[in-house]
Amino acid sequence: LASAAGPDGMAARILHRLRHALAGEGGREERACGGSEAEDFPESSELEDDTEGLSTRLSGTLSFTSHEEEEEEEEDGAGDELGEPPQPTGTAAGAEDGGRCWGRCDGRGLGGRGSSTLGGTQAMWGPTAERPGGSLLTRQLQELWKKSRGSLVPQRLLFEVTSASVVSERSSKYVLYTIYLIRSGRFDKAPAAIARRYSDFERLNRRLRCRFSCDMAGIAFPRKRLRRNFTAETIAKRSRAFEQFLSHLHSIAEIRRSPEFLEFFFLQDLQAAQRLTCTGMYREALATWANAYRLQDRLGVCGSGRFLLTLAGLAVCHQELDELCEAHGFCEQALQLLEAQGSHPLLGPFLQAHVHLAWKVGKDKRHSEARLQDLREAGPPLQQQPTLKECLIKEPLE
Repeated sequence: LASAAGPDGMAARILHRLRHALAGEGGREERACGGSEAEDFPESSELEDDTEGLSTRLSGTLSFTSHEEEEEEEEDGAGDELGEPPQPTGTAAGAEDGGRCWGRCDGRGLGGRGSSTLGGTQAMWGPTAERPGGSLLTRQLQELWKKSRGSLVPQRLLFEVTSASVVSERSSKYVLYTIYLIRSGRFDKAPAAIARRYSDFERLNRRLRCRFSCDMAGIAFPRKRLRRNFTAETIAKRSRAFEQFLSHLHSIAEIRRSPEFLEFFFLQDLQAAQRLTCTGMYREALATWANAYRLQDRLGVCGSGRFLLTLAGLAVCHQELDELCEAHGFCEQALQLLEAQGSHPLLGPFLQAHVHLAWKVGKDKRHSEARLQDLREAGPPLQQQPTLKECLIKEPLE
């Protein structure tokens, strides 16, 4: 295509048709130039005038964000359509600042900082929004993005039964369903998971129907069976039914904010983590506290008292395992949540723990010391207050 500027009429006609395939301002630029000059950035000629194709690219190697949206990570292998090798999980393929186009940095993706040889001419390019001719591709994709934003489904929480196992105990036999909580449109490096049996779902259904009888009237729940409860067909049908049941519950604002619904997900983890912490099994407790943290994060309850207790559990276990930087970080997160509160049962213990850990890891502790002084002047002596670990162990979780 680079030789299209010569006397070869066929090449000129092909280039003319390719230019007409480009949307929007690209056509106006061609008419202004008379169609006689070669394209400065030959990578734009590889795009088809095809909405479906562009959508596929947007969901793969190219990602555009507005000022209100954050850059999100993509899964491996998303760019196979453009001939790119799979990228390691966690590599950001998006762009920041309102739709600047970036590709992979291996020289083969659109918009990447690499080279492309077309007709013997080699062109180098960087972010297409920063080059005069390359802005054509960016504008075209931005227009498609603006048109498609109105039809995008808002981010929501998905419930997926990933496995089901038959458990036999001395006097009972039941199916244990493992459910993942997945945020649509995002890749979660560490999943949030729960394991529940039919009786757990039945208890949740009964409690919610007592409190939200009108909202629950149209929500189906799988019935009990007298036999064939452990066949593959029954387990598969119940798995799908439980997914739909939880999704329907979460779609109703009053229900998804209710203690009955929330405690179904993380109360068991909090109770188990507390028992493990009391018995000194800090490594096992840490994993359980971490899963409870992720569950509350997915459910959007990161400002509740239970979440503060979870942060206390993470800080205590990390400190007991001599992972002081991690413990310090969770104390800081808790204090940020408590910043606007003048008093809270966990404020003093968190401040004392933060000052101690900050001194250990060499971080600034002046703000926490000042807050401690304010507490000392306003209330009982801090020596009479329990430590963070004592608060964690004594907190009733029912």
